Amino acid sequence: MRALGVEVIGATKSFGAFRALDDVTLKVMPGTVHALLGENGAGKSTLVKGLVGYGVLDHGAILANGREVHIASPRDAQALGIGMVYQHFTLAQGLSVEENLLLARGSLPWKIDWAAERAALDAFMRRMPFRLALDAPVSSLAAGEKQKLEILKQLYLEQKFLILDEPTSVLTPQEADEVLGLMRTLASRGDLSVLMITHKFREVMAYADDVTVLRKGRLVGTCAVADTNREQLAAWMMGTDASEQAREGLVEDAGDTGAARLARRACASDAPVRLALSKLSVVDDRGHAVVREASLKLRAGEILGLAGVSGNGQKELIEALVGQRRVHSGEMSVEGAPYAATREQMTRLRVFALPEEPLRNACVGGMSVAENMALRDFDRAPLRRAGWWLDRRAMRARAERLIAEFNVQPPLPERAIGTLSGGNVQRAVLARELGQPVNVLIVANPVFGLDFASVADIHARILAARDAGAAVLLVSEDLDELLELADRIVVTAASEADRVVLGRHMAGHEDEVVHYVAGTAVAHANA
Repeated sequence: MRALGVEVIGATKSFGAFRALDDVTLKVMPGTVHALLGENGAGKSTLVKGLVGYGVLDHGAILANGREVHIASPRDAQALGIGMVYQHFTLAQGLSVEENLLLARGSLPWKIDWAAERAALDAFMRRMPFRLALDAPVSSLAAGEKQKLEILKQLYLEQKFLILDEPTSVLTPQEADEVLGLMRTLASRGDLSVLMITHKFREVMAYADDVTVLRKGRLVGTCAVADTNREQLAAWMMGTDASEQAREGLVEDAGDTGAARLARRACASDAPVRLALSKLSVVDDRGHAVVREASLKLRAGEILGLAGVSGNGQKELIEALVGQRRVHSGEMSVEGAPYAATREQMTRLRVFALPEEPLRNACVGGMSVAENMALRDFDRAPLRRAGWWLDRRAMRARAERLIAEFNVQPPLPERAIGTLSGGNVQRAVLARELGQPVNVLIVANPVFGLDFASVADIHARILAARDAGAAVLLVSEDLDELLELADRIVVTAASEADRVVLGRHMAGHEDEVVHYVAGTAVAHANA
C-alpha cells in the first residue's frame, strides 16, 4: 500500500498562556478518509500545522506508518509525502496556473523544457475532475478556481497523505462530489490517505471512513462514520444539541418552509424595486465578456440568490456593483435612480456590500478594527470635526458599540483587523455595513471556510437585514446556502429548486440554459 498512515499522540501546543491543543491523539489509518470537525478555535489548524511543519508541537509524538518522525519544516513533511490544501490560498498571484504547478515541485532545473512540461501538464489536467487554463494568471482567478488550483497542486505532487482544509466550500455539489469521490477512490486503492477538515456533515457521512471532533483544544471523540449520525456530531462540536442551539437563538429561522418563502415572494412581488440591472455587460481583466446583457430586478424585503460556478462572471458582476470594475454596457439603477457605484451614490442610496474575501476586498489588514469600521463615513460627522480632523474618541466609541452588537472577538477596537479569524473579520465588516439603514445589500460567498457557529450568526444577520426591508443579492457557490436563505434563485424559484438541477445549471452541463427572474431572461449559464 502506497498510502501513508499517520498518528499523533498526546499533541500539546500553547501560545503564551493560551493552550490551543491539550493532549490530543489522532490516528489516520492508511488508505482511509478521516474527517476532522470542530469550531473555530477548536485546535484543528494548530494540529494540522504540526503535521506539515508550520508549527512544531510543544509535546507529543508523530508516527508515520508506525515509525516516529520529527517534522520541523514543510520540507520535512513533503519528504514524507504529507501535503496540505490550505483554507487560505498559498499561490503566486503574479504567475500562471502552469507556473504555480511547476513551483509546487520545490526544485526545478536551471533550464525548463517548457514544451515537455506543458505536454505533461496537459495530460495531468485531462485526468482531473476539473480543469483550469494553464496560461491563466492566478490573479484573474475567482476564489473557487484558486481553491481548485490548490487541490490540483497536491494531486500533481502525488502525495501519500493529504490534508484538506475546507476543500469544497465554493464548489458546486457535482464538483464537490467529483473531488471527494476522487479522494475516496485514491484512498480505496491504497494510493492516498486523507485528513479532511470540513463543516459539511453531508461530506462526512458520504465520504469519510472515520471522524474525530475537537472542542476548545481537546479531543471530544473519535469513531467510525458508520457508528454515528449528524445529531451526535453536532452535539460533540457545539457541546449541546441543535434544538438547544435554536432555543438559545444561535440558529434562527431554521424551520423556514417552502410555503413561508412563497408567502414572502407574494408580498415581495408588490414591493418597490431597489436594484435593477438592464442588459448589463461586464468584461474581465483580459477584455473577455463574462457577463452578457444580464437583466434582473431585486425588490425590498427579499433575498435573490445568484447561482453559478466560480469563474462564470459572478466576481466581475459584484465588482461592477460595488464600483471596483467599470460596466462595459447596459444600465444599473437603485430606487429608480441611475447608479454608477460611486462612493457618493453608495452612501446616498444606502448600498452596502460584503464582498468575497473581505480581508482582501473590504478591509485594510494593517489598520485597526475601529478604523476599518469607519471607512464608510470617516469624512462625515460625528467622526469628522473641525474640518478634516478625525474624532478618535467618537470612532472608538462607535466601534465598541458595533463590536458588542455583532459579537466581534476579541472585543478590542485597536487590534489590527488582519489578525482576526475569518468569522470575526466577516462580523466586523457586516457591523460596518449593517450598522445603519440599508436599502441594498450585496453579499458574495459570505461564510466561505467559516465554522458552524459563525455561519449561523452571519446567516441570521443577513436574514435580519432582509426582514428589515433590505433587498439582498446573495452570490454563492454553496447550494446549501442558497437553498437555505434565498427567496428566489436566478435559475428557478427557490421553493421549487432541486439540488441536482441547480448544480447542473451552475456547471453549464445543460445544452441550453437560460435563467428567468419573474419571467425576464437574465443570463446564460456561462455568462
